[in-house]
Amino acid sequence: MREFVVYSRRGCHLCEIMLEELEPLCRGRARIQVRDIDTREEWIKSFGKVVPVLYSGEEEICRFHLERQAVLDEMSRDESS
Repeated sequence: MREFVVYSRRGCHLCEIMLEELEPLCRGRARIQVRDIDTREEWIKSFGKVVPVLYSGEEEICRFHLERQAVLDEMSRDESS
């Protein structure tokens, strides 16, 4: 099952919105892991104020706002394999 990783920050309104929109798309099709960037110095350096950022593996899917079609396209790769 595909896993998406959302790099986020506590209290980030855009992060909350991305997760609210992502969860129904992934239900039963993919897992979501949320990583609070403030818990690791390297994440703070990598992302700074650029959150949320959605990854699938090493590939950045979108940042700031969920790109629904990009997520669906990424999940369809699994289904066509």
